[in-house]
Amino acid sequence: MLRRITDWLLLNVATVLAAGIIRLLHATLKIEFVGENHVKAIWDEKKAVILSFWHDQLLLMVMGYRGPGARILISASKDGELIARVMRYFGQGAVRGSSSRGGKAALKQMITLGREPYDLVFTPDGPRGPRHVVKPGVGQLARLSDRPVVPMCFVCSRGHRFASWDRFLLPFPFARAVYSFGPPLYFNKDENVETFCSRLEQAMNDNSQRAAARLEASGVFSV
Repeated sequence: MLRRITDWLLLNVATVLAAGIIRLLHATLKIEFVGENHVKAIWDEKKAVILSFWHDQLLLMVMGYRGPGARILISASKDGELIARVMRYFGQGAVRGSSSRGGKAALKQMITLGREPYDLVFTPDGPRGPRHVVKPGVGQLARLSDRPVVPMCFVCSRGHRFASWDRFLLPFPFARAVYSFGPPLYFNKDENVETFCSRLEQAMNDNSQRAAARLEASGVFSV
């Protein structure tokens, strides 16, 4: 009985508080957008994209998304359920599954969604790592959907890194922050999924370096 009450509080009260904290924290940051023209050019053509960012940058990513609407691949675990419910407060849907749990079913659902006018969102090193290593799911979706993959990242000048596998980032209030978007990557017909994922991994790391360099140009460093 107690466990049932605890679960209800987590799913219905904690998620409301989490959404409020995300909004409040984001409102305190001094934010700059870099490279958003890459993805806006595709949105202006009424086309959808696949957005890809690293798992450790997850917390405030929903606030940096200014597109027409997205569906996010989220783990089928209990923690994933909490994240999915929080995302609903921001008007974004979820596809449940991961590379380690329900991945094939989630990929099939994502391919179906690929025929609809939603952006699709991946953390390609989640849910358990290795950190900053792209797994095949995003490459398979790029191949099957013919959508471009746009690297996205978030960096900030002040924050805390947890001792988790991904070194999850909690930004501190009043930090400087940068949301950065890289040029879109298209799956070439003459390459395999492994090659594409290697290209994407490099592009995502390059995008993170550009964002960090923008902070450094302001006289601060990313955490």
